[in-house]
Amino acid sequence: MKTALITGASSGIGREFARQLARAGYDRIYCIARREGKLAELKSELGDMIIPLAADLAKEDSFGNITDRLKNDGTKQITTLVAAAGFGKYGSFANNSESDMEAEVNVNILGLMRTVRTALPFLKNGSRIILMGSQSAFQPLPEFNVYASTKAFVLHFGRALSRELKKDGISVTTVCPGYVDTEFFSVAEKSGDPTACRNFRPMYKTCDVVRRALSDAEKGKDVSVYGGTIKTARLLSKLLPHSLIMKIWLRIR
Repeated sequence: MKTALITGASSGIGREFARQLARAGYDRIYCIARREGKLAELKSELGDMIIPLAADLAKEDSFGNITDRLKNDGTKQITTLVAAAGFGKYGSFANNSESDMEAEVNVNILGLMRTVRTALPFLKNGSRIILMGSQSAFQPLPEFNVYASTKAFVLHFGRALSRELKKDGISVTTVCPGYVDTEFFSVAEKSGDPTACRNFRPMYKTCDVVRRALSDAEKGKDVSVYGGTIKTARLLSKLLPHSLIMKIWLRIR
């Protein structure tokens, strides 16, 4: 039985992972998000292989409920784990609210770590882990500071975890897209300075990013990057001083 567990499944990239895994013939897809209504819509769209689990990943006790459901359903193996839950806010560190920034850390870092820890007993030889990083993980980004820093953690965590789990036959792929056409930007702009970032180009489609991510995970790649612009940005982040990259970012953002 092919089983997937997806966080952040109510919209955007997480929802697209559910669609593509459903088309790939998965028998069970546990879809986790806070918005029950959106999960119900996804089940209505894709069918009975979708198992909605409403949970707030910023709350530690949510993960015990997820474990209990997996055990009660007799889950033997999670074939594909997708940790796609996350959000960001634009604006300077001084202007963004403390509660928003703490929530970014709780969801983007602690929520992701706890997701992997919860799934770990169900991951076997041949299982795949897909973590949602970001192009912003490649360098520091003023006025997107906390989000970019959380994604730098995800990238380092994912690459190190891929080495740790390789001996068990479990692959880990960190996906680092650029701008993707999702609800992310409407959330990000609700900040102390909504004009902090305006230049959302190029804008990629969720279906293309997810298709590449699944292909790269199948090949065992530890990082997945879609699009020539993003690949160039990743290369430049290795070649140019980060002080210069930050100056460029502040001009084009």
